[in-house]
Amino acid sequence: MMFGAWGNQDHDDSVRIIHRALDAGINFVDTADVYSGGESEQIVGKALAGGRRDDVVLATKVHGGMGKDPNEQGNSRRWVTTEVEDSLRRLQTDHIDLYQIHRPSPETDIDDTLGVLSDLQHAGKIRYFGCSTFPAYELVQARWTAERRGREFFRTEQPPYSMLVRGIEKDLLPVCQQYGMGVIPWSPLAGGWLSGKFGTGKENASRRSDRLPSRYDMSDPANQRKLAAVDALTELAESIDLSLVEMAVAFTLAHPAVTSPIIGPRTMEQLESQLQVPDITLDTATLDRIDEIVPPGTNMSDADAGYAPPAMSDAALRRR
Repeated sequence: MMFGAWGNQDHDDSVRIIHRALDAGINFVDTADVYSGGESEQIVGKALAGGRRDDVVLATKVHGGMGKDPNEQGNSRRWVTTEVEDSLRRLQTDHIDLYQIHRPSPETDIDDTLGVLSDLQHAGKIRYFGCSTFPAYELVQARWTAERRGREFFRTEQPPYSMLVRGIEKDLLPVCQQYGMGVIPWSPLAGGWLSGKFGTGKENASRRSDRLPSRYDMSDPANQRKLAAVDALTELAESIDLSLVEMAVAFTLAHPAVTSPIIGPRTMEQLESQLQVPDITLDTATLDRIDEIVPPGTNMSDADAGYAPPAMSDAALRRR
């Protein structure tokens, strides 16, 4: 996500960061068509060209708007069939290892989506498919549909998960465990809140705050609570001789349902700061203290859930 116009605009530097990650043993690269309007996929394609493609599990996503045409978005057979070809071209590959539906699409029958994804898998254009930021009940509905209609099913889910965004612990993670799904959480640093830049007396800003200023408005009571939690978490990390970044990513790895968190470094320094995390194990006392600061199964802010179902976002659906 952080390569291209949304982050690091230097393609050569972005390629070097990807190569350093591969050299360090990282073998999963995730992007999306909508990231920087396709530029991120192009950068990943450049980085993997010349013999490195077979070294990775390559993942991308479809759903977000890619143009002004209202049909250039969503989860319909028409759009997914078109956009997978564009992603393959930008990524310079003949297949995608993991093709993910970026968000639910209430206007599209889930059978239509599972049908086209199953066809793409059978055709060899994608190896597996997954979803991102789906509520637990939509996974259950998709599973039921796949079983009844003879479709393939989502093999992975990519939800937001961090020490500040724990809502998925209530239902989504148990459902993923029940169905044997891989879980690859995004934003283990909570959109920069756990990057070390936030806290009392600090800058309290990030590149993401420029794009989504309301999520970082310090006059918002929810953000004030997050800031207090960040202060407490920073103190805890210092007490166990870890950086806040290290503790944050290690926290996501501690949950048995999580396969691997997705990190999003924009610079080489940011990548290097997270490469040692797989060797870090948080003890019970530390995890218990994190639970005290941010109770399990809660999001510090509803806006951090990543997706609001129409029943919540559209007031008209709650009124006669």
